[in-house]
Amino acid sequence: MTEQLRFDGRVALITGAGGGLGRAYALLLAARGASVVVNDLGGSMHGEGAAPAAADRVVEEIRAAGGTAVADYHSVEDGALIVQTALEAFGRLDIVINNAGILRDVSFHKMSAEDWDKIYRVHLYGGYQVTRAAWPLLREQGYGRIIMTSSAAGLYGNFGQANYSSAKLGLLGLAQTLAVEGQKRNVLVNTIAPLAGSRLTETILPPELVAALRPEYVAPLVAYLCHESSAETGHTFEVGAGWVARVRWQRGRGAFFPLDDALTPEAIAAHWAEIDNFDAPSYPTTPAESFAPVVANLASGGAGEQGSGGDGDVFRRVHSPCAPAPLPPGNVSTKASTVSGARGRRRAWARRTSCGGSTLVVASTSARASTSAAAPSANTCPSAMTTTRPKWSAQKSMSWVMVNTVRPSAFSRSTMPPMRATPRASWPIVGSSKMTMGVRMASTEASVTSLRWAVVRS
Repeated sequence: MTEQLRFDGRVALITGAGGGLGRAYALLLAARGASVVVNDLGGSMHGEGAAPAAADRVVEEIRAAGGTAVADYHSVEDGALIVQTALEAFGRLDIVINNAGILRDVSFHKMSAEDWDKIYRVHLYGGYQVTRAAWPLLREQGYGRIIMTSSAAGLYGNFGQANYSSAKLGLLGLAQTLAVEGQKRNVLVNTIAPLAGSRLTETILPPELVAALRPEYVAPLVAYLCHESSAETGHTFEVGAGWVARVRWQRGRGAFFPLDDALTPEAIAAHWAEIDNFDAPSYPTTPAESFAPVVANLASGGAGEQGSGGDGDVFRRVHSPCAPAPLPPGNVSTKASTVSGARGRRRAWARRTSCGGSTLVVASTSARASTSAAAPSANTCPSAMTTTRPKWSAQKSMSWVMVNTVRPSAFSRSTMPPMRATPRASWPIVGSSKMTMGVRMASTEASVTSLRWAVVRS
């Protein structure tokens, strides 16, 4: 039997915990040893009024069951005060669950500025305020778990909820960036889009469905994501009625157009079937992966096959008169990342990645960087090769760099092992200097004189 996941010694702050989902989270975490801050302004579902009764009732439930909890009655717009309650009561904070919410549903053409602003201030601004106050504490102690609450309305849209949908998708964007920024400090951030019976769903769902969609079906996922054993971060989950699933972005293969011809609306229309095709999808998870087809088409001058599928195929077709031939099929990974420079720490990252079983191509157009290759030198990697391409007349904003790696997390300092941990015997065999690819990046160098390529592949 699986050992019970406990939260002894942990402190959890839950907003909107006076009922519904927030109450379910508070009861479950407290039952498993957490000390809980039950925050609830006690206002109406439309964001009006305030009362302490809702938070007090949940605290009484927790204490009656032998748990530990305190009530907090501040608005989420005063996030620092809620966090202060946790510190005064328990001396620390480990878990933040942004759950507070209101509704002001109305079709967009009837929506007032107040309808928009109140939703924004409770959901997105409130989530920001609470998280911002907690963030330094979690980073400094090297541990934290944060949950943002989005919605199917935010993911997919819903009639009469333009304000709510915008705020809920905004929370997802906030969570994704915080997941990137917090991972190296063990501050993990995830988002849920729950479907549960509550005062917010009772206005849009039949009463019998609201009764069946118990919040207790959602709470176990939240508890798992908040546990110290969970390594999940930057992920989004739909959950309800005993069903849990992760959600991710999917992108079609798209169409590629020559860059030496004017792109017209008629050309877009003619290739719409390719643009709208999802037969060979890819699943980008970082901006670098998102930009990969765009920069590949730039690097090739738009000369690649139109409609070729998948990120890996994008790189196989990179070729242009000023660049060597592309890598042969089968030797290119399907993940792409960029190194924003060829010196210092980024140079070390490039060295370490190239010697970790990945394909690495680094280029820099700056005069200074071109004299110091980012790839391993002959002294540290005897089989490494670098080549210098003919001079380019490149603009400052058009330097090129490419890292094609099977490990998109390789450039996270929190996951990067020391270079000395890799014995020289494990350096990969370097491929032909005719293999290359390109990714556009911004250059901070004023003098752009030459292009230097360093090609390393396992």
